[in-house]
Amino acid sequence: GDINIFIVMVIASQLEPTYARTVYPCFDEPAMKATFNIRIVHDPSYVALSNMPAIDVSEMKDENGSLWAVTTFNTSLKMSTYLTAFVICDFDYVTRTERGNEIRIWARKEAVKNGYVDYALNITGPVFSFLEDLLNVSYPLPKTDLVALPDFGAGAMENWGLMTFQESSLMFLPSDKFTSRKAMIAIIVSHELGHQWFGNLVTMNWWNDLWLNEGLASYFEYLGATFVEPKISLVSSNDKIFYDRVVQPVLREDNEIGVRSLSESEDKIKGSFSLMSLFDSITYNKVRKYKILPLYLKEFSFSNANQDDLWTHIQMVIDAQDEVQLPASVKQIMDSWTCQNGFPVLTLNLTTGTINQEQFLNKKNENSTDSYNNTWIIPISWMRNGSSQPLMWLDKSSKVFPEMQVLESEYDWILLNVNLSGYYRVNYDQLNLKRLARLLENDPKVRSFFFLKLINRKAFYFHISSNNNISIETALELTKYLAREDELFVWNVVLLNLVPENLESTLKNYEVYPLLKKYLLKRMLPIYHYYAGFIRQNVDALEDDYFAQVYLEKLFATACWLGLQDCLNLSSELYAKWMDNPEYKIPFLIRRTVCCYGVAMGSDKEWNFAWEMYNHTDSTKEDKDILLSAMSCAKESWLLYRYLQYGLSDTLFPSNCTSVIILYVVTKDIGHRIAWEFVTENWPLLSERYGKQQLWVPFTSVALWLLPPSLCLSCKIQVQIFLPEMAFL
Repeated sequence: GDINIFIVMVIASQLEPTYARTVYPCFDEPAMKATFNIRIVHDPSYVALSNMPAIDVSEMKDENGSLWAVTTFNTSLKMSTYLTAFVICDFDYVTRTERGNEIRIWARKEAVKNGYVDYALNITGPVFSFLEDLLNVSYPLPKTDLVALPDFGAGAMENWGLMTFQESSLMFLPSDKFTSRKAMIAIIVSHELGHQWFGNLVTMNWWNDLWLNEGLASYFEYLGATFVEPKISLVSSNDKIFYDRVVQPVLREDNEIGVRSLSESEDKIKGSFSLMSLFDSITYNKVRKYKILPLYLKEFSFSNANQDDLWTHIQMVIDAQDEVQLPASVKQIMDSWTCQNGFPVLTLNLTTGTINQEQFLNKKNENSTDSYNNTWIIPISWMRNGSSQPLMWLDKSSKVFPEMQVLESEYDWILLNVNLSGYYRVNYDQLNLKRLARLLENDPKVRSFFFLKLINRKAFYFHISSNNNISIETALELTKYLAREDELFVWNVVLLNLVPENLESTLKNYEVYPLLKKYLLKRMLPIYHYYAGFIRQNVDALEDDYFAQVYLEKLFATACWLGLQDCLNLSSELYAKWMDNPEYKIPFLIRRTVCCYGVAMGSDKEWNFAWEMYNHTDSTKEDKDILLSAMSCAKESWLLYRYLQYGLSDTLFPSNCTSVIILYVVTKDIGHRIAWEFVTENWPLLSERYGKQQLWVPFTSVALWLLPPSLCLSCKIQVQIFLPEMAFL
């Protein structure tokens, strides 16, 4: 069919952490706050936005006689340079006023017309009011703009009075019934609104304490989201969403040698490159709950603070009450978590009641110079035989807890870190593991009493399946009962730890794949068929099932990857249904999997349909990405090679899609060698067209995928000949 390309012209700033200096002369440091007078000269057919309201729009002519608009903005509040912002666009907006705060949501005109930003408008004002009341500190600006950008690498940014978002983070299609979409938007919007107080009003003194911004905003995002979206509260008991989206990703990331601590010393973080490494999930998520924040906010408003300032305020509250008794000062406790790398793993010996702690690492760090000697002050919530026990504190590398010595009875067991309230992993001795495994496998009464407390079962599973001190045999022994496991929340952690992150990349897993197929697939059948029934008959029944919406894709993708014929057939059926009627919507819960295997199970007809839909004018950015990935799933070599050739065309794809297409192809089984040959053949053209700097980061990743598993001498020679910039690999 005809290909229609629409070009959206928009300029948007992203100045965090140190890019304000590239826009205007300044002392580009967060502690050097100032007021700003901003004026923007722009095309008269566009609108200019900045942190403050516009107070004047005039006209001027340049030396060539061309007419320009000049928008002048009110003087800003005292603020850090990285929060100054501007957007020049021809977008439309929807608006309403909340407590004198004019709120506008800006987006592409067709998106506004179709009502895609109405949901964001409906929740933004209430979250503002909720946070104002909770923090007892009024929002100081007269207006707030939220802008949905078609392409925005930062995800979202909290610029004071002018927040910017990826479209997918702000747009909700009125036809979409599913809770998870609303939950995601509510969480992201609430996060950025939380920054209006934590980060904008009170800013960290320097980037080494960035967590004061991000950690606190990450906590308040869940409070704000559950306030405006009640359905989220149905699944947020026991902090399940917080654990799923915050704790688990950090525990997976924060376990390598050299991982940074939460608060770094200033001499460790110099230069923009090092600063950017702070913007990861550790900074966002290594913090939970603090109280009495209004005092902290009021004392440091329009100023800066470091983490000791926060500890001082919390200590004041602790000292003024008798209910909570701590084993050390707030500063001593919290510094043990924020000033050293990684996190602890606790090892419990049931015979002696001894708990040891050490830094959790995938490899032993023999050169550790940590001043805290890898010792944390750890609150331990625990349970014995299904009964909750009083909180304990572990403040040494090893400590005996007589209460945790077990009896001879095989029914006597202990679980640590109940409800996953602590930021640590647990390693049990073989005695306790065998007893827990027996309970899972053989005792329905105990399972219904204990393991059906969902978060506890999840906690147990996560600690075991991801702990490097547990043998694979022991871990798999604990999975035997999975055929009776009906919670996707639990299945997700099993799949995360037992199957590769990139399912299609079987190149390094030929030995593991047949074992997984035999062992795992038969245990997946009950839960797979349960949800396949909904997909075939009544998918709308899952509209309030948050975890089905979040995890079902992983379950179905794994089933198809393992060759389950019903999964492959279902993908073909739904894809064929879409081909017969392009107005039909494949259930978004498994859309990526269906499109991939629909193409994989078909021929050029199915691939060409994906190509046609990719070029459809109504395709959203998310749909386009799904189809970009699906077209790489083809099983015929000539289709993949043609796809890569299409990627070279500057008329068929934006330039930033080239590396994305190659990455999608290279991670597929038959695409590996095709992509290698394609890149080596076309490297001079790729380098000339896109420039080495633009290609360097994505193509370094490509090269890591492309190089054969054993980097033999001939492979090194190939790299030096065809990809000289990558010879270091």
